[in-house]
Amino acid sequence: MTKDEITAWALANGWQMIDGFPSLTKPSAPHPAIVRLVLKATVASVEIKKPAGKWEKVSGESYAKIQADPDSGMPGGLGLGTISGVTMLMRDNKDRMVFSRPPKS
Repeated sequence: MTKDEITAWALANGWQMIDGFPSLTKPSAPHPAIVRLVLKATVASVEIKKPAGKWEKVSGESYAKIQADPDSGMPGGLGLGTISGVTMLMRDNKDRMVFSRPPKS
């Protein structure tokens, strides 16, 4: 996957751009971000904000090794499905995004 493909996937799945990074927030407090994707020139990484306010890198991979899951489209290789709580946080953020949209007339 490329940087643009990962960004497009993230934005379509409840992530939002905060401070230039695709990010997830707590459902009860939609700002600041607590999980973010850092997409550099050759590598992508997942960072989680610690209670002290510092960002900790929990996984990372080069774009060449990141493959989209055929069923969900989730970028494989970043550990998004295995990092505790991230899947539920993604679902909560996506639900908030879907239900906060004004109804189409």
